[in-house]
Amino acid sequence: MRAILICPSERPALALLGQLLPLGNVPLLGQSLLEYWFSALALRGVSHVTVLAHDRPNLVGEIVSSGERWGLSAKVVEESRELTPAEAFLKYSPDLEITPSPDAITVLDHFPALPEQSMLTSYESWFAALRCWIPFAVTVDRVGFNETRPGVWTGCHSHISPQAQLHAPCWIGQHVFVGANAQIGPGAIVEDGAFVEPGSELAECWIGPDTFVGEFARITNSLAWGSTLVNWQTGSAAQIADPFLLCALRQPRQSRSPGWLDKLTEIYARNKGEVGMLWKHLLLNKEG
Repeated sequence: MRAILICPSERPALALLGQLLPLGNVPLLGQSLLEYWFSALALRGVSHVTVLAHDRPNLVGEIVSSGERWGLSAKVVEESRELTPAEAFLKYSPDLEITPSPDAITVLDHFPALPEQSMLTSYESWFAALRCWIPFAVTVDRVGFNETRPGVWTGCHSHISPQAQLHAPCWIGQHVFVGANAQIGPGAIVEDGAFVEPGSELAECWIGPDTFVGEFARITNSLAWGSTLVNWQTGSAAQIADPFLLCALRQPRQSRSPGWLDKLTEIYARNKGEVGMLWKHLLLNKEG
């Protein structure tokens, strides 16, 4: 069983998100759209994935690699522009034996379980889809996250002050620092490596990876990545000049180093040639 994923090219409506990384690579609750889709396709029994990329295909390839991480084979094909599903079918179906089914060719403009929630038309649609995805983000192949209480997900390797207030729904990624009396949520998403100083207030917002939020800062209805702040309701953007309020701790990571579960999957695939049993075992444990 084969599938084609079409990576989105730059979208004017999301220009600031696509400046540093291709849209399919942007970290969303700790993983990219590419990673969520590969996990979903592996569980559907897909054996080979062709990824069509126009925007910075080299960075797309750093995430996809050979596909062994998900127990399948994959390759990235550079395109001169973003193809439509119909164009991709005409161009590649004869060689790849792709059937014209709804799951065979997908544009990465939504999460796997939310086909009706298009996320690339505006910052508002992007945040709305991301917020809806929170309950689905801990896929069967992910470890290190706890739902500490209904609607509150936290990374096991994060430091969260006992005096911090977490309001559902909210997501705090890995290696995040949350200071005393900070208020996180409702509707707050704090990506990996962020640092939230004491007294800060975050609601209905997305804090990008490795972003510093200063003491007593109040961020609502916005996306904050490094020193860039975007109001997702209006699309207006600003660069925050004061690094004590908002700044980047480091440049966005453009590639992802595989963790122990990724390495285990690769070893299993290499030695056995079959990874389906491993995925079924993970899925059964998840459901149990």
